[in-house]
Amino acid sequence: MQHFKRKREETGKKMKEIASLIQYRPNVKVVDATLRDGGLVNDFYFTDEFVKALYLTNLRAGVDYMEFGYKASSEMFDADKFGKWKFSRDEDIRAIVGENATDLKIAVMADVGRCDYKTDIINRADSPIDLIRVATYLNTIPAAVEMIEDAAGKGYEVSCNIMAISNTQEGDLKVALDILGQTSVDVLYIVDSYGAIYPEQMARLADIYMNAAVKYGKKVGVHAHNNQQLAFANTIEAVGDGVDWLDATYASMGRGAGNCAMELLLGFLRNPKYNVYPAIQFVDSYMNKLKAEGVVWGYDLQYLMTGLLNQHPRTAIQFTKEKRNDYAEFYREVVAQD
Repeated sequence: MQHFKRKREETGKKMKEIASLIQYRPNVKVVDATLRDGGLVNDFYFTDEFVKALYLTNLRAGVDYMEFGYKASSEMFDADKFGKWKFSRDEDIRAIVGENATDLKIAVMADVGRCDYKTDIINRADSPIDLIRVATYLNTIPAAVEMIEDAAGKGYEVSCNIMAISNTQEGDLKVALDILGQTSVDVLYIVDSYGAIYPEQMARLADIYMNAAVKYGKKVGVHAHNNQQLAFANTIEAVGDGVDWLDATYASMGRGAGNCAMELLLGFLRNPKYNVYPAIQFVDSYMNKLKAEGVVWGYDLQYLMTGLLNQHPRTAIQFTKEKRNDYAEFYREVVAQD
C-alpha cells in the first residue's frame, strides 16, 4: 500500500507540473538557436536574406532571444571554410539588426578553448549583442568561470551550457553547479548533447539544476537534441519542472538529428506573447527550401543508434556525409566502440 500511495503522490506532483503549462508564465524565455546549431549542418553558410527573414520572423513570433552563431577564433578556424556566423562579428550582426530597437535580444555562443573572448567580445555598450552563452565540458569548468566573469564584467547577460551531461556522474554535476552558482552567470543550461536523455531522466536533472538555481539565485534553461525523437518531449518535461529558458530551432535544424522544433514549442506554450503562425510561414518559405537544396539534418536511424548508446553523434554525422545506408553494419560498428 505504501508503494501505491507514493506513486499517487508522484502522479499528483506531475499533474500539478503539467497544469502549470497551461497557465501564463511571464518568466519563460524562448531562444532561437537556428543559426548557431543549424550552422553546424551547413558550415554556417546562410544568405543574408535568410538571416534577415529569420530575425523578422522571431520578432513577429515573439521569440525572446536570437542566437546568431559562435564567437569562434579566427586564429583556430579558417574563415574561408565557414560562413560568417561561425564568427558572429559585431558588424555582421549589426548589418542585419541595425540598432535592434526591439524586445528581441541577441545572443552568441562562446566555446571554451575555441574563442578569443578577451579581444573578440567587446564591451556590451559598444555591441549589438545582449547575451553571451558560454559552452563548456565538465573538465573545463575553471576556464568557463573565467569567460563568465569576463562577459559579465563587460556588461552582458551570461548563460552557461554544460555539454554532454548524459555522460556525467551526478556528484560531479552537483559540484560543477556549485562552482558555477558562485559566479556571475545568469542561466544554467541542461544540455542533452547526445540526444540520450529520457523525460524521466530530464525530470531528475531539472530537479538538480533547480535546487542549484534556487540556492544561488539563477535561472535554468534546456537545450535538447532529437536523436530519439525526444527533444520536444524533454523540453516540455523541463518546462513542467520549472525550467524557464527554452532553446528551439525552426524545423528542428541542428547538428545531426537536430533540436526541439520552434513551431512545436510555440504552438505548445500557453503564452499570449508567442505566435506560431510566423514560425510556420518561415518553415514553409525558407526551411523547406534549404532541405530541397540538399542541406541534411533531422532524425534518422544512425542518430537514433548513437543516442541509444549515449555516444557523440560524430560517427553518425560521418555516416550521413558518406551517404551510407548499411544501417545494421553501422550499428555493429558503434556498438563495438561503446
